[in-house]
Amino acid sequence: MTGHLLQDTTVVRPVPRPNAPRSLVCLGFCGGGTGSYRAWLPSLGEATDLALVCYPGREGRFAEEFAPDWDTLAEDTADAVARAAAAAPDRPYRLFGHSMGGWMAFDVTVRLAERGAPLPERLIVSSCNAPDRGVTERDRFPRLEDAEGRLLEWMRTIGLLPDYALDDPDLREMAIELMRADITVRDSYRPRPGVTTSVPVHVLYGEDDEVIEPAVAEQWARCATGGLRVDALPGGHFYTPPVWAALPDHFADADLQEGLR
Repeated sequence: MTGHLLQDTTVVRPVPRPNAPRSLVCLGFCGGGTGSYRAWLPSLGEATDLALVCYPGREGRFAEEFAPDWDTLAEDTADAVARAAAAAPDRPYRLFGHSMGGWMAFDVTVRLAERGAPLPERLIVSSCNAPDRGVTERDRFPRLEDAEGRLLEWMRTIGLLPDYALDDPDLREMAIELMRADITVRDSYRPRPGVTTSVPVHVLYGEDDEVIEPAVAEQWARCATGGLRVDALPGGHFYTPPVWAALPDHFADADLQEGLR
């Protein structure tokens, strides 16, 4: 029974599609949960089973402590992704991460390879620089030292948190606590020198995103030995609202095959 509950709270399937030919496993961004990905179900259609990894300290795992550092969260997430893949061992899966989640997706893929666990057929990373750079000043967005008002403004205008959550004092306090915990984890990330992945990588970023390095394609090429595609999309760190709402359309089958090198 414990394993079943862990599966329910850690690997969330909003609409289980056990007969779908593939899975998309999504990892959260800094300060986020699974909610921002649930709206993708119409874009994915019946052919994709959507599995959302919930980090500790939020949603169904609210009673758990936040991960204290990157390595702890990465191990927890690798366990979750391995469990999601094991639920349908004959079905290929793709692993997606946005912002901090993009680095997490890369690190988890490396850790799964070291374990000898099933790897994703594609690694899709969104709005993040190459992980081998480590955390630079450009990547510290938002910052741990930011005042509460600044973090709230970031979550309201950029971070996709709905107004009803930010206007409720209790929910607002929880959102701030969650954001600061995730920033602490992000800032503790330390890349291992020379680590690469043989899984093909698809990089997406917003044309107006000031976090992204101009040389993002060249930098990711150092990390992706199994093929790379880099696409710029309209908007900033979360693109434009229409692009975000249908982001899976930008990594559909045909698009993934064309341009991988």
